[in-house]
Amino acid sequence: MESARDKLMSDKSLDIQTLFSVAGKVALVTGGSRGIGRMIAQGLLQAGAKVYISARHEDVCQQTASELSQYGECIAIAADVADEDSRDKLCEALAAKEQGLNILVNNAGAAWGDSYENYPERAFDKLMKINVTSVFTLTQALTPMLEAAASSQDPARVINIGSMDGLHIPTVHGAGTYAYTASKAAVHQLTRHLAVELGRRNITVNAVAPGFFPSKMTDYVFDQFGEGIRSNSLLGRTGEDEEMAGIAIYLCSRAGAYTHGAVIPVDGGTSINHQHVQN
Repeated sequence: MESARDKLMSDKSLDIQTLFSVAGKVALVTGGSRGIGRMIAQGLLQAGAKVYISARHEDVCQQTASELSQYGECIAIAADVADEDSRDKLCEALAAKEQGLNILVNNAGAAWGDSYENYPERAFDKLMKINVTSVFTLTQALTPMLEAAASSQDPARVINIGSMDGLHIPTVHGAGTYAYTASKAAVHQLTRHLAVELGRRNITVNAVAPGFFPSKMTDYVFDQFGEGIRSNSLLGRTGEDEEMAGIAIYLCSRAGAYTHGAVIPVDGGTSINHQHVQN
């Protein structure tokens, strides 16, 4: 005999055409001029969003926005999110153009590699400020705009870009990345903390922990260590642009409206590979 719940589920139609749409939404992607930020910005544009991208260098930011405009409305706002004055100007510029913000992608970040003996204290100062502190301060500053766009059925979304290196200790490229791994692990924990605070305001907060994705930013690393990078993935390859775009589209669309406080690896299983080998 069919239960009441089974009948309810069978009567509900699943609108696949709109399930992964972000049409009509407004997004800000920091560090959106290249690499993973650009991948996400393009994906959101092609899924229907209006996308603002920020980056420190105005010429590069404007050039990327111009190139991405073939996919939808993309607007550049040059800003250094680690600098308080620049961050304030970014928020003011956004508020002057939009009443609300549906999507915030905290992607801007930096890395630092060196030997254990030579690793400088200033690496921790720099990376914690941009990779962690700026994630908090920008989210905090834009919370009123996120709340203005949010509802219980369609929450505003915050995506923080962490790293698989915040989930395991990288060994492939040989350089010590002590401040980077510590900062990305902090991003993951900060994501959970923000999720507790912002969930009741109808704002979901999740982190994506990417593995290796080829881009201009990572060309040197791939040239030097490409074989090891690919073999370290349980899938034997690196990520594709559409796979980074896809996880962002999922989290920002109706499909991801109930996903909250998660840290999602997109790394082909690299972050669990050491455990797999040991077992």
